[in-house]
Amino acid sequence: MSIRFEVAGEPQGKRRARFVRAGHFIKSYADPKTVSYEVYIREMFCIAHPGFVPLEELALSVEIMAFCSMPKSVSKKKRERMTAGELRPAKKPEADNLAKVIMDALTGLAFRNDSQVVRLIVEKAYSERPRVEVEMRSFP
Repeated sequence: MSIRFEVAGEPQGKRRARFVRAGHFIKSYADPKTVSYEVYIREMFCIAHPGFVPLEELALSVEIMAFCSMPKSVSKKKRERMTAGELRPAKKPEADNLAKVIMDALTGLAFRNDSQVVRLIVEKAYSERPRVEVEMRSFP
């Protein structure tokens, strides 16, 4: 069984929590951009798979492919190499932060808990159409 969906737009990673001092206490809260991106991921999943019941399988494999937009100032020759996959984006968002935001958004919606994921592959590439493609399947 395989479940696929796409998150349109520029890939974003999970940002660090924010802290504020309230008297003698330090309070933390989630970054608003991260919260809105997680909501957007959940919406894209629900549009692709309406009425989906979270997977209960013990082991899952998740593959995340992030397609980042190409810089506007890049040469034609370099753009061709980026499109062919010869050059990869060694820039933000970092692969681990990208995986974290996707996994946190899907917990409780696509699967019961992200501890079910025993195999996780994250790749980044350039594309004319920025997006994130996610595929989940039960792991044998």
